[in-house]
Amino acid sequence: MTMKKVKQILRIAFIIASISSLFFVPWILVKAWILPLPETVQKQVDEAIGHGFDGMIVYVDQAGKPPAFYTGGWKDRQNKIPADPKSLFKIASISKLYTAVAATKLVKEKRLSFDKALTDYLPELRGRIENAEEITLRMMIQHRSGIPNFTDNPAFWENEQENGQNALDFALDLPASFKPNKGYEYSNTNYLLLRRIMDDVLGYSHNQYIKEKVLIPLELKNTFSSITEVDLDDVMSGYYVGYEEDFKAREYGMLATAEDVGIFLRALNDGSVFDEGEKEIYPYEYNHGGLVIGYQSLAEYHKDIDAVVVQFINTTDFNGYEWNLSEITINRIVKIIRKKN
Repeated sequence: MTMKKVKQILRIAFIIASISSLFFVPWILVKAWILPLPETVQKQVDEAIGHGFDGMIVYVDQAGKPPAFYTGGWKDRQNKIPADPKSLFKIASISKLYTAVAATKLVKEKRLSFDKALTDYLPELRGRIENAEEITLRMMIQHRSGIPNFTDNPAFWENEQENGQNALDFALDLPASFKPNKGYEYSNTNYLLLRRIMDDVLGYSHNQYIKEKVLIPLELKNTFSSITEVDLDDVMSGYYVGYEEDFKAREYGMLATAEDVGIFLRALNDGSVFDEGEKEIYPYEYNHGGLVIGYQSLAEYHKDIDAVVVQFINTTDFNGYEWNLSEITINRIVKIIRKKN
């Protein structure tokens, strides 16, 4: 058989494999990806609602232009209240950015050290978390600790609201995912421990420290650490595919408006959130996403167009298709902004 014939066979096999793989990809994702790009962000938001999202808020802050807000769908599906750009939203893991900034400030104040071990701060975890003596705070912040993710434990989700009070129990006495600093695995346990360490060092809640050092200086008056601090009527409802329940009243940590998240993200990326000497030692990301039941969020800064884009969507599902769809949507929004630019 000639090499040319081999190449032809391989090419045909690749095409067949590619076509076959499409049968395992939800067509809604394919459709969302291949549709012609709308002319405006608002039309993209409307298109995304047509794909099945309940409600959506998009905030765009591009240098030289006033901030822009776009909405679609429902703030409250049952009561037919349209999406409101000023609604509070559960930002989930976007809060890790605020925690990382606060930890950086504590390091600059010499109250923490990124290079000290977990057991230097929480000695009681020796023998309960594998390699605790070798894991540093820097590794935890960067998800390079190997500590298992408590939200990956199926038992946690049997009653996550109650189990959340003792979430660490669902990560203790488990084998490490890898040796310290020898891999990467996103783990909420890292930040659970980091916040506990911050509380111990401060002698009061890290949330208060974040408020004093980050929220107040940036004048972020619509960012809160808990659902207990806000009026539920100000919160966007959250939905899970296949369920009628509104997950708005559940406790999932920080809430904020899209505008507040956008202001914070720009300050993080331009360095204005930091005092002298802090930006140089900041060890974490500059963009982030968040996902809890009923709420998914993406906050991105794009240097080439000097734009912050925050996207809130109040629909989630079990298989992750809604998350994939949200990523496709924000990528298309950024393309629209670039095209206009």
